[in-house]
Amino acid sequence: MEIERKFWLKAFPEDLPLLQRMQTWQGYLYTEPNEVRIRRHRREESGEEFYRLTIKSGGDLARHEVELPLTAEQFEELRGLLDPSKPLIHKDYRAYDLGGGLTLECSVVDGGAFSYAEVEFPSEAAANAWQPLACLGPETTYRSGFKLHQYWLDRSLKRQNPYREDENDG
Repeated sequence: MEIERKFWLKAFPEDLPLLQRMQTWQGYLYTEPNEVRIRRHRREESGEEFYRLTIKSGGDLARHEVELPLTAEQFEELRGLLDPSKPLIHKDYRAYDLGGGLTLECSVVDGGAFSYAEVEFPSEAAANAWQPLACLGPETTYRSGFKLHQYWLDRSLKRQNPYREDENDG
């Protein structure tokens, strides 16, 4: 079970230890009733690439998640099943240590279309008790229309980003 809160990201935190930085590309094979997505990751430090197939149930704070490793060949074969009119989503991903076993995961999507952050928790009680950091904007955990698979479908989420400098450009 994945228990996770999501937020708009105003800025990367400056006062937290950086654990990891990666470039990620992902696409969705299915978005309803469950998400089925493929991801290609490249670690900034080493250049190492790895691939994942992830299946997530519907839901908000708590969702069932299954993640499986893929080979590069399997990733490319599955990528061939994606809608060719939709380019893979690109994320500049950074993970920061929050202490207490928690990690703040921050992503800038498609060069700044929007930025968001997530924190996974060991329980719903821990999630509900956690106080957001100043670098985080409004919470989107329970807001309809703010899931990445919805952005995959129509890329409209970028028009709703309150922290995008060119948000009113149409």
